[in-house]
Amino acid sequence: MHKVICIGELLIDFVAEHHSGTIQEAIHFVKKAGGAPANVACAVQRLGQSALFAGAVGGDPFGDFLAKMLTSEGVDTSFIQRSDQFTTLAFVALSEQGERDFYFSRGADAALTADTNLLPLFDKAMVHFGSATAFLEGPLNETYRHYLGAAKEKAALISFDPNFRVDLWKSNKESFIRQSLPFISASDLCKFSEEEAFLLSGKDTHKEAANHFHQLGTKLVCITLGYQGTFVSLNGEQTLVESVKVTAIDTTAAGDAFIGALLSQLAQHARVNDLLQSLKRLSPLVAFANKAGAFTTQSYGAIEALPYAKDLESPL
Repeated sequence: MHKVICIGELLIDFVAEHHSGTIQEAIHFVKKAGGAPANVACAVQRLGQSALFAGAVGGDPFGDFLAKMLTSEGVDTSFIQRSDQFTTLAFVALSEQGERDFYFSRGADAALTADTNLLPLFDKAMVHFGSATAFLEGPLNETYRHYLGAAKEKAALISFDPNFRVDLWKSNKESFIRQSLPFISASDLCKFSEEEAFLLSGKDTHKEAANHFHQLGTKLVCITLGYQGTFVSLNGEQTLVESVKVTAIDTTAAGDAFIGALLSQLAQHARVNDLLQSLKRLSPLVAFANKAGAFTTQSYGAIEALPYAKDLESPL
């Protein structure tokens, strides 16, 4: 068994009740725990594997709520730091067509500093970098890059999900691309949405994008395509692993559920690098991850919508 260590932001999602269209039009909001790497940690834990989360929250009631939430999910929270800054907030509204409107009020997640006590845990672990905010200004940016180097030195299996948010980068996409490239190069596994794959590769087909990422250095490329499934590329072999057909009402955490489920499957194998040599052996794991992502879209919210292992034992 390999521990899965997730690094990045933990924040409050204030989700608009009912279909409001935009943040401006929304009236009532519900408080929920969020943050992509935190979602992944919970997904891993719910599927029976061991997850640790490293991130920063404020010393306020929202920070208390988030830390308690992850603890209740069984996630190791011993490396959550407390900051004098207010806990980061994200406001989310969902239209009737399922399109999301975001507004970020950034705070404590930016304050994460490197903890030398975490580094020994990278040995024989799986380290997941999946943050929408880590490439923005603040200590987290340097910490993120420091932990990447340490994970590489410890020969950890490295996973990267760029989690591009156009609202954060619409005026500076080039910076996002530039900062993502070292993580793609250093990772064993990269998960992209179609938008991210085309943005970060500069290509306009899945095959060309995946080949570009392989040239940078990553071994396994997964490009999630929603209800169509996932385009998978490994060692010159490429295939589309179909997803499960469901009635989707909220796609908020589908990508996090996917990568969490894939990491949970990989974490069960003592010789995980052997799996990264065979597309035939990997495809059932990707199919399982597709199912986890599809399950999540049937409910509102992020962590609350993530599946437990028992939820995936029968057809959706």
